[in-house]
Amino acid sequence: MTAPPTTLIVIPTYNERECLPEIVAAVRNAVPYATIQIVDDNSPDGTGALADDLAAADPQVRVLHRTGKAGLGAAYLDAFGRALAEDTWDRVVQMDADFSHAPADVPRLLAALDAGADLAVGSRYTSGGGTRNWGLGRRIISRGGGTYARVVLGVGVHDLTAGFKAWKVQTLRNINLAAVGARGYGFQIEMTFRVLRNGMKVTEVPILFEDRRVGESKMSGSIFFEAASLVWRLRRSIPVGRG
Repeated sequence: MTAPPTTLIVIPTYNERECLPEIVAAVRNAVPYATIQIVDDNSPDGTGALADDLAAADPQVRVLHRTGKAGLGAAYLDAFGRALAEDTWDRVVQMDADFSHAPADVPRLLAALDAGADLAVGSRYTSGGGTRNWGLGRRIISRGGGTYARVVLGVGVHDLTAGFKAWKVQTLRNINLAAVGARGYGFQIEMTFRVLRNGMKVTEVPILFEDRRVGESKMSGSIFFEAASLVWRLRRSIPVGRG
């Protein structure tokens, strides 16, 4: 029997103590052969210490401690850089810790890679996707920012702000991670655009994005304005084939 491709699942955390044990268990159940990389930004609620306890009890869980909160993009770039340096992974998944991204959907994203995608995006806005328990304001911010970015950048991906993704490691090698400038939620737009700019294949996999079970959403109106200014810089600064 052929062993599955080596898979690293990156989960950034900041004050996620309440949901961390449950999300780790759910991901381990959904993709039992994968390793989970928790990336904690020195959470004041003790998430980092709890992550260490989980890692001590399970060799397929490990923790990267960062000194402070420097943005979601920075956390992912740190984890991606380490994964590339290790040179042992075939696929890397990124997802939230709060169950907004369903662990049961991870195999569907990985299947899209197996079918030929260089990047698989868990998409709220492709056919069959959607959101649950979102207020009107949040829907407007999310869909409006994504649509604006899509039009300005001239791309066909419907959910450019999606944060639930599965990468072939070679895709991460092919884009210039050192040049990625966005560190907040605009990071999601920039990373997908760099893949497209390099002529690689992005497949959208429909998902139902459910509002977080515990804690408070980290989304705000500033996300829209970040995206609005970022996309024009991306359009001007990343030529075709040089993402």
